[in-house]
Amino acid sequence: MTTQSLPYTQHDLALRARTENFTVASRVLPRPVRGHLRAFYAYARLVDEIGDTFEGDRRAALDEVEAQTRAALADPGARNVWPIVADGVRSVTELGADARPLFDLIAANRQDQSVHEYATFDDLLDGCALSANPVGRLVLAAFRVAGDEREAWSDSICTGLQLAEHWQDVAEDAAAGRIYLPQEDLERFGVQRGALAAGPPAGRAFRALMVFEVARARRFLDGGKPLIAALQGSSRWAVAGFWAGGHGALNAIAARRFDILAGSPRASRLGTLTLAIGAVIRATPRRDAE
Repeated sequence: MTTQSLPYTQHDLALRARTENFTVASRVLPRPVRGHLRAFYAYARLVDEIGDTFEGDRRAALDEVEAQTRAALADPGARNVWPIVADGVRSVTELGADARPLFDLIAANRQDQSVHEYATFDDLLDGCALSANPVGRLVLAAFRVAGDEREAWSDSICTGLQLAEHWQDVAEDAAAGRIYLPQEDLERFGVQRGALAAGPPAGRAFRALMVFEVARARRFLDGGKPLIAALQGSSRWAVAGFWAGGHGALNAIAARRFDILAGSPRASRLGTLTLAIGAVIRATPRRDAE
């Protein structure tokens, strides 16, 4: 794979944002922050698209992204670096941020080339630590509010978001040969792997499994909720939107009575906005009346 054969344009990747559970570069954010978020989002989507849909040698393509990332970090003026990679690295450099999340995203997609199911929930969490949590850390860097406690809260929200996405797409992923429901949970609830792609309606055991998984995802989202109160202004609104997007996706599953075999349920925009507004209101300190 050469630097001339980038399989996706910035525009292609931007279009993918329309299918996400949250707005990546919210209009409530200042223009410089939006620029950094767009750069990070495009980088993450490039890596994901190569890992998921590239028709050539995906491992070689991911190696190329890593090599270009290292080259751009070592020399901002390095030639033969794809613009999407250059922009992501430039934002990391301008923000003085840790570049490790960029490499974690590549590692996650390398893992996806050989790992298509998970024995335990802890194994799945390890995957989220590479594929989801780095995005939240880049977001905090764009907001210039990174810190150990805030990163821990962000990790919790991002893991919850990743779980919500997995639970929305159980049937679609199973059809593609990917099973994110841990084997230990399938066995615990007596659900056969073949049931994941059998089509609706889901049986009672399957619905019970999804009730369990949805509740677990909510705990991760709410474990990171203190991050909303720890931020101010537009960054508070943005994180509240991310948090609400996760709960909105889980609410959509619940509205289907936890039968996700009929297709991927999607969050209501109005419902998500209402959740976000409520979270911001509750996070805003109230002054005692005079």
